[in-house]
Amino acid sequence: MSSENLFNLKFAAKELQRNAKKCDKEEKAEKAKVKKAIQKGNMEVARIHAENAIRQKNQSVNFLRMSARVDAVAARVQTAVTMNQVTKSMAGVVKGMDATLKSMNLEKISALMDKFEHQFETLDVQTAQMEDTMSSTTTLTTPQNQVESLLHEMADEAGLDLNMELPQGQTGSVGTSVASAEQVRPYLNINPEKCLNDQ
Repeated sequence: MSSENLFNLKFAAKELQRNAKKCDKEEKAEKAKVKKAIQKGNMEVARIHAENAIRQKNQSVNFLRMSARVDAVAARVQTAVTMNQVTKSMAGVVKGMDATLKSMNLEKISALMDKFEHQFETLDVQTAQMEDTMSSTTTLTTPQNQVESLLHEMADEAGLDLNMELPQGQTGSVGTSVASAEQVRPYLNINPEKCLNDQ
């Protein structure tokens, strides 16, 4: 996956938006023709232009929807490149990508996005596992008495009684701390870890 591939994804998203705008203009032009045909009493011609206008409107929506999808994939690809998470299978998806994007064929581009999104699903599972590991490591290095104190402080501000005792001294078991946080969360609508990070 090169920076050129990434640029082409972003460029394709903009090109799809431009196509949507062209369709909008065509729709307006067809509507004007509908009006003229009706004024002349030519309902058959008016119907043809009305069908064209509806088709252009639908095509515009399709181009916009695909533009948003390509843009989202480009953002995910950029993150993967930055974090050195581009897999061999993802690099394989890139083959023929540029030609597909240039074609502006919505079916082909949609199939390409399906392949990218499948790669991200696999990546998300790996990332989630990594985040779980990092989270447990962070919990181990967080002074549990400070966590408990903060939970009580937040509960007091919310006018709630947690009904739990602070750990003695500096030794709070990780298991207890996690369970306590889980008990508190439904009542407090806050994330204790986020509060700690904000300090």
